[in-house]
Amino acid sequence: MSDVIAERIPLGKTSSYVSDYQPDLLFVIPRQLHRDGIGVFPPMLPFKGSDVWNAFEISWLNVKGKPVVALGEFVFPCESPVLVESKSFKLYLNSFNNTKFQSFDEVTAILQRDLSRAVQENVAVKLSSVSSVTGLQIQSFTGHCLDELDVICDTYTLNPHFLLTENSIVTETLYSDLLKSNCLVTSQPDWGSVQIDYTGKKIQHEGLLKYIISFRNHNEFHEQCVERIFVDIMQHCAPQELTVHARYTRRGGLDINPYRSTREREIFTNDRLGRQ
Repeated sequence: MSDVIAERIPLGKTSSYVSDYQPDLLFVIPRQLHRDGIGVFPPMLPFKGSDVWNAFEISWLNVKGKPVVALGEFVFPCESPVLVESKSFKLYLNSFNNTKFQSFDEVTAILQRDLSRAVQENVAVKLSSVSSVTGLQIQSFTGHCLDELDVICDTYTLNPHFLLTENSIVTETLYSDLLKSNCLVTSQPDWGSVQIDYTGKKIQHEGLLKYIISFRNHNEFHEQCVERIFVDIMQHCAPQELTVHARYTRRGGLDINPYRSTREREIFTNDRLGRQ
């Protein structure tokens, strides 16, 4: 991260919470600062996908001054040149708290306009009332869970050389709940689950699990970790098709769920996992 961005980024600094609408609170970080290091250069991205954010602390005032609360889903395309820094997003959402708006539709339109302008791509926004989302079920990733493997683990710094293949060609879905990395700025732990769906030479399961565990002390943002996993698997295992989907636990009322795939059309579903 550049010194200029590190100096200006609100993450890791004491902040005043503004409760009147203020769109300029949004702070963005160029995606390319990370992508250079993994060999990804626009416009020919090796993946498609998005970053799906779920927000659980959204509120504003109706025209009579009565508080309204809502849940939000925000879909940021991975093609956007920048990503929104999470603390600035929280501060921005809090700036709605004491501002009056006519309706859910008005707030949705404002969020969609501000976020799309900030990241320079169209951001999909969905707001829901709390009562409308009752009955949602907690899901788990589908596929074969790697976490029951009885492996010796002694490497907790990133090591893609654990990624090995066997000769057979398979189509399989694997997942692990043991993903942990650290925030690039604060070094606070980020906890997540990752699902890997691929077609190609069979990836050695023990090596893949050790690779996932090797992120344990690695410092990168959620989106960057998922793109690194995607690129590392493509480089070391060369699958014909690959999808990497991670779901991270909530912080500050937000969870972030990046999805990267070779598929032209996304098959992403925003199903909440047990820790979310």
